[in-house]
Amino acid sequence: MDTTAKLALLADAAKYDVACTSSGIDRDASRGSLGNTASAGICHSFSADGRCISLLKVLFTNACVFDCAYCASRCSNDTPRAAFRPRELADLTIEFYRRNYIEGLFLSSGVLKSPDYTTERIVECLRILREEYGFRGYIHAKAVPGTSPELIAQLGALADRISVNMELPSSESLGLLCPDKTKESIVAPMRQIRQSIAEDRDTRALMRKSSCYMAKRTVPRKTRAFAPAGQSTQMIIGATPETDFQILRLSSSLYKQMNMKRVFFSAYLSVNDDVRLPSNNIVQLDREHRLYQADWLMRFYKFDASELIDESNPFLATDIDPKANWALNHLDRFPVEVNTATYDELLRVPGIGVRGAKAIVGARRATSLGEPELRKLGVAYKRARYFITCRGRYQGRGARFDKESLHAQLAAPIHGGSHGRRAGHVLSGQMSLFESAS
Repeated sequence: MDTTAKLALLADAAKYDVACTSSGIDRDASRGSLGNTASAGICHSFSADGRCISLLKVLFTNACVFDCAYCASRCSNDTPRAAFRPRELADLTIEFYRRNYIEGLFLSSGVLKSPDYTTERIVECLRILREEYGFRGYIHAKAVPGTSPELIAQLGALADRISVNMELPSSESLGLLCPDKTKESIVAPMRQIRQSIAEDRDTRALMRKSSCYMAKRTVPRKTRAFAPAGQSTQMIIGATPETDFQILRLSSSLYKQMNMKRVFFSAYLSVNDDVRLPSNNIVQLDREHRLYQADWLMRFYKFDASELIDESNPFLATDIDPKANWALNHLDRFPVEVNTATYDELLRVPGIGVRGAKAIVGARRATSLGEPELRKLGVAYKRARYFITCRGRYQGRGARFDKESLHAQLAAPIHGGSHGRRAGHVLSGQMSLFESAS
């Protein structure tokens, strides 16, 4: 199979992996090297449907010795198989970079022969990119569960971000649908990545401190930080009976215990016939969307998972976003006066985000804020008005201040994709762009 045919097959196979992000690391270009990385994201090329493509998103191979029930690449499926050679994929990445199609690489893989054999080939590909081509662009690499610690260390020294997919929210579901994987084979590399990132950060801090007391030429320097953009993971939603309560508690634990940068959610897509899988083909995109919103509140709005959901109501509402739902359940805290409320109180108001809360705190030092000022500050006033007062006057005019009335005002169908975006779907139009290079 030639390179173009491999690319067509393996780029399409990568669409099921949504854990694709280039945020979190800044690195400037350097003389004699190729590329740079911007924490704001890369957006220089677009698919046929107009979506931004920043990374070459591809599998190293879709051959796999594992037999996960939900996976299109499982070993029991009769499907065409292909695998890149390490230099072949490195050359392809550089060619696309030079043509300004991409500025980075998102590399996942099936398990070819064994986790260690697969990872050795991925490490060799990344080594060619980093050392032979001097590539300084963003690289996100997937670590295969069961890979030896030595190879995880090598992978982290070459990639900007590493992710180990949690796959399913419980050990029971993992044992049912992924008989070749165990919780420990997934959690062990997560712990190693977390520890290695922390040790690398501490070592670099000591090196910077030492440089204040001795000549720089005597201070040993490491060539690369270990996974400077951190680690992430992905869970499949809807293939097993876990509730949103269980999923968000697990996500919260991963953020706290593993220092996870991002937990991605992927609504289950039916690609295989298997008695262990749900019998219906409904894709739970609304549920995925609400989980992303709840995840955002935990990461940036200081919400705890237990505040958003509990065991007695284990699923997030689909007709109203989690922040508004929390506010409706805590009307005793509202309305808040925007000219005197603390930053933390403003963060809890539906329609006021992190940027809006900071802008309000800054602007009210110079003037008293009303509706015109709030609109200019970028607040979603149509939502926020039901929970605020301005200069002592309630802004939700025409609406009764009770749960049922406000719920009716705020409930709306979900528009567009989830906050996390189904990154895999971006690849649907990617080949039309890449084929122009062949």
